[in-house]
Amino acid sequence: MEVYLVRHTETVCEKGICYGQSDVRILEPYLELFESIKNKIPTDAVVYSSPLFRCTELAKYLSNEIITDTRLMEMNFGDWEMKNWDAIAPEELNPWMTDFVTVRVPNGESFTDLHERVNDFLEKELQTFNSKPVIIVAHAGVIRSILCKISDLPLKEAFNNKVDFGAVIKVKL
Repeated sequence: MEVYLVRHTETVCEKGICYGQSDVRILEPYLELFESIKNKIPTDAVVYSSPLFRCTELAKYLSNEIITDTRLMEMNFGDWEMKNWDAIAPEELNPWMTDFVTVRVPNGESFTDLHERVNDFLEKELQTFNSKPVIIVAHAGVIRSILCKISDLPLKEAFNNKVDFGAVIKVKL
C-alpha cells in the first residue's frame, strides 16, 4: 500500500517552545505551500489527519473528506507544553534527554507511548485499504515513529529521520 506521510507546515511558535499536543496555529501565508504539497500526492487517496489545527487545516485543503484520529497527535509533553525548553528544570529535562524513548515527560508521554498508539493506528486503520493510496497528515514525532517501524530503526535513533515542515515522504506498507 502506498502511504504518503505529510508533516504540517511551520507553526507560529517561536523557536525553542515545546508545543507537542498544544493546538497552535500555522504560519501564514500557507496556501502556496499547501498547493505545493497537494501537487506531490495522489488525488484519489484516503486522508487521515491528527485532529490538531496545524494538521487539519492542511488535510482539509488536500481533500474534502478527512478522517481525524487522536492516535496521530504529536507526543504529549504534559507539564512542558508551551514552555521554552530552556525554562524546563534540568532535573526534569535531563533524564528525558538521556532516554526520551522510555522516560515519560511529567504528566505526558514517552516516545514509546507515542509509538504504541501510532502502531495501533497502523494495525487497525490501514488494514481496510488495499488499493487506494493513503495520506497521513501528522507531526514529526508520528512520522519518525512510522519510519522507525518500517525500517526497523531503533526508536532511540528516530531523530536520524529528517522530517521538515511540509515534508512529503512516500512509503510502502
